[in-house]
Amino acid sequence: MRIRIPHVTGNFLAMLAGYTWVAVGLMLVYRGCLWLTAAPAGTNWLLLAGSGVFAGLLIHHFGFLKIVNKNLTRIKQLGDKAPVTSFIPLKSYLTIAIMVTAGILLRHSSIPKHHLAALYCAIGSALILSSVRYLRVCITRFSRKQHLKD
Repeated sequence: MRIRIPHVTGNFLAMLAGYTWVAVGLMLVYRGCLWLTAAPAGTNWLLLAGSGVFAGLLIHHFGFLKIVNKNLTRIKQLGDKAPVTSFIPLKSYLTIAIMVTAGILLRHSSIPKHHLAALYCAIGSALILSSVRYLRVCITRFSRKQHLKD
């Protein structure tokens, strides 16, 4: 039996990528905030949260925006209909698997959770900030009915 993968427009792929990045980012920031609220007394949670968000700004600007721009260019080149799984490139699925595995290993390590919270807030906030580019492109082009063709 052959599996049929639905095909969608490039605009839908950009929207799917944006919402995926927002969802994962929110999950990471939420988990980081939970760990900060459960930090031992005397922990400077404001410094940890602030450093996480500051690092997130740097990760967003110097790392994730390049990935988003590459993905948007690739999505534009896919044409009118593309498999729904192509909202990210194939090699990124491996990167995601590695990152999920690393997250699980870190969560179960002896590193105090309130220290991991800064890392989770950094990656999460960077994902959320970078997703804005996907969604802005999607909304702008959809409102002009260009659907990622220009």
